[in-house]
Amino acid sequence: MSEKITAIKGFDQNFQCRGFQYAVGESYTHEGDVIPCKSGFHAIEGYPLEVFQYYPPGKSRFAEVLQSGTIQRHDDDSKTASSEISVLKEISLEELIQRAVKWTFEHTKSENSKHSDASRGAAANSGFCGAATNSGFQGAAANSGFCGAATNSGDYGAAANSGFQGAAANSGFQGAAANSGNYGAAANSGDYGAATNSGNGGIAVNSGSRGVAYSTGLHGAAMAVGFEGRVMGEKGNLLVLTFRNPDGSIKHHWSGIVGEKGIKPNVWYILNSEGEPEEVK
Repeated sequence: MSEKITAIKGFDQNFQCRGFQYAVGESYTHEGDVIPCKSGFHAIEGYPLEVFQYYPPGKSRFAEVLQSGTIQRHDDDSKTASSEISVLKEISLEELIQRAVKWTFEHTKSENSKHSDASRGAAANSGFCGAATNSGFQGAAANSGFCGAATNSGDYGAAANSGFQGAAANSGFQGAAANSGNYGAAANSGDYGAATNSGNGGIAVNSGSRGVAYSTGLHGAAMAVGFEGRVMGEKGNLLVLTFRNPDGSIKHHWSGIVGEKGIKPNVWYILNSEGEPEEVK
């Protein structure tokens, strides 16, 4: 029986990879050699956020895939190449972040309300007004307690908060911060990072270059105030964008409510040089 791997695959906004068109529910076969980074179908077998190295969150889509047939592994990370692939389902950015947190806790030893600074380390807090902090490469910090906080500063790391009025913050390169608790906050300041909010009255803020902010919670908000930031939200959510000059100063700022004045739900927007929001194609 041939090996089968459930993995994460990244695509552009058109659900293409290297010009090849994919679709959920479809299977594909590659004829010829299978060589990582050169030929075959590629996906990430290990830590989910490694996919950000190849497909930044701000302008990408992601899916759970099943790889089979001939399988070859990359030497430097958990990228795998296969001769056969099936696209099982598309997954949201928030789900991808949650999977990263889960993966980290399954692969490391963690202690409640403790600090971890090891590579791919983890820190968890479930107590009242507690805190979880992680500064390791590809690590994760998760908080589920009331008024708690989760902070991650490692590259490709993740911080997740599910507690009421909690906070999740990530400052690492291509990291992610996710909030699902009511009136909570997710903040990301690292380049190519992502901040997502699904809690009622919550907020997602991204100040890093080419970062993204996404809000799906009732009465929530998504703000991207760095260079070439992107925002997206459900109907009724507030979106905020800035356009910056090369020296970093703010030239334009814009705010709008999804569902009003032509702003569409679940569509990425960026602010152009004229100060007008544009859909990201």
